[in-house]
Amino acid sequence: MTSYEYDIAVVGAGTAGCYAAATAANAGLDVVVIERKDSEEAGHIACGDALKGADAFPDAIPKSKIQPAFTNTAVDHGRFEIPSHDTVLEIPVPGELAVIDRWEYGRLLIEGVEEAGGEIHYDTVVQDVIQDDDGTVRGVVGTRKTETVEYDAEIIIDGAGSLSLLQDKIDFEGSTFDTDVRYSQFCSAYREILEVDEPVEWDDALVFKPTKRAAGYLWYFPRTETTINAGLGFQMNEEPMQMIDDLKEDLRDRTEFNEAEVVDKLGAALPTRRVYDSAVAPGYLAAGDAAAHVNPTTGGGIAGAAYAGQYAAEQAIEAIEQGDVSEAMLWHYNERVMEHFGTRYAGLDVYNILSTAVDVDDLMGLLAALPGEKLAEALYTGRTSMGPLLAARCAIDSFGYWRQIVDFYKVKQLAEKLMTHYERYPATPAALSGWQRQRDALLETIYETTGAEPKY
Repeated sequence: MTSYEYDIAVVGAGTAGCYAAATAANAGLDVVVIERKDSEEAGHIACGDALKGADAFPDAIPKSKIQPAFTNTAVDHGRFEIPSHDTVLEIPVPGELAVIDRWEYGRLLIEGVEEAGGEIHYDTVVQDVIQDDDGTVRGVVGTRKTETVEYDAEIIIDGAGSLSLLQDKIDFEGSTFDTDVRYSQFCSAYREILEVDEPVEWDDALVFKPTKRAAGYLWYFPRTETTINAGLGFQMNEEPMQMIDDLKEDLRDRTEFNEAEVVDKLGAALPTRRVYDSAVAPGYLAAGDAAAHVNPTTGGGIAGAAYAGQYAAEQAIEAIEQGDVSEAMLWHYNERVMEHFGTRYAGLDVYNILSTAVDVDDLMGLLAALPGEKLAEALYTGRTSMGPLLAARCAIDSFGYWRQIVDFYKVKQLAEKLMTHYERYPATPAALSGWQRQRDALLETIYETTGAEPKY
C-alpha cells in the first residue's frame, strides 16, 4: 500500500474539485485531486454544455484559461418548442450565456490546477474513508489499478458528483450533514454530440422541448452552428424513458439532423433538488453536484460548482490555519453557498415540485400562456414580478388554462416566502434544526397547494 499526506485532498476533477484545488494551491497549501479517470479521459463528463453566468467565474483559475472552450457565445435566449400547442416560445435569459466544449473545458481546468501548483492523481478510484472515533474525516482509501492507496489529509473536499460514494461511507451521526438524499430527487440524462452539414437556424438559442413520454424534456444546444449537443432527461421518480430511442425518434423528425454524425455520447445522473441543508461535517465538505449545487429546473450547475469549490477551499484554508476542522468551523461555507445561489435554487425547486403534479399538456398550456419575460424570471431567479392583475390578464388571454395560471401565481407567492426563509439561514449548526422545522412547514403548504407528493 502507498500512503500520501496532504493538507487537502479533493475527490473528483470536475468543476467544483478543480476550483477547490486551485484555490488551495494558490494559497500555498499542499493539495491533490484524486481522479478515477485516466489523463486522457479526465474532464470527459456528460453535460448539456450550456453555461449561464459565463461572465462570472472565480479567479483561482482565470477565465482567460478556460475561454478557448467557449465555442458559442452568441446564444442569448431560450427557445421553447411546444408541439401540443403549435407554439414556439422565445424567452430572454438573464446574464451572459455560452455553450462550451465540455471535454476541452475539463482539460483546461486540470491544467489550471497544475499551473496553480496542485497535483492530479489519475486512475485512482476512491472506495472508502478514514474517520476518527469522534467522527472527523481524516482521509480516503482507494485503488490505482491493483494497488491500494491511502490519502491522509487535514480536510477532504468531495467533488465526486451526484450520489457520491463518500457520502455512503461516512458516518454522519452527530453532524448536521444533509442525509435526506434519495434517487427520486435526481434526473437521469443522456446526450449526444452531433455534427450536421448545414448551419442550424437557431444557433443563437438554447432549444427546449417536452418529451413524448414521462416527465422530462429534450434539449438542443448549439456548440457551433454545425455542432449540436442533443440530449434529454427525466425525473427518476417517473416511469423510466428509453432515452436513446426517444432521442433518436425526435432527431428523425427534425430535418436539420438528416445525415447527422454522432461523434460522442454519454449519460449521467444529476440533482434536480434543493442544495443540501448542510454540506459540512468534521474534516469534510461537499461541493458541486455532490451537494446538489444545481439549478433544479434546468440542471445547470457549472458556475455554481466553480464558486462552491472556491468557497469550500477558502473555508478549509481558514480551518487548517486555525487548527480546527470542526463542523462549526466549516459552517460559514454553508452560509456563503446559501447567500450566493442556495436561496435562489430553493425557490426554483418549488417550480420543479409543481411540475411533478401537473399534467404535461396542462403544463405546456401554462408555459404557452405566460409572458416570456415572466417565465424567464421564474426559471432563473425563483422570483417574478407577476402580480394578480397580470395573472388575471393572462387567464383572460388564455381561456382554458386560467386555473393553471392562477395556481402558478399561488405557487409563485409560496416560492417567494420560502426564499425569504432561506435568507434567514442560521449562522450556527445548533440553530439548523429549528430553521428546518419552519422550512418544512412552508413545504407542507406548497405540497397542499400543488398536489405534489412530498419530495423530501
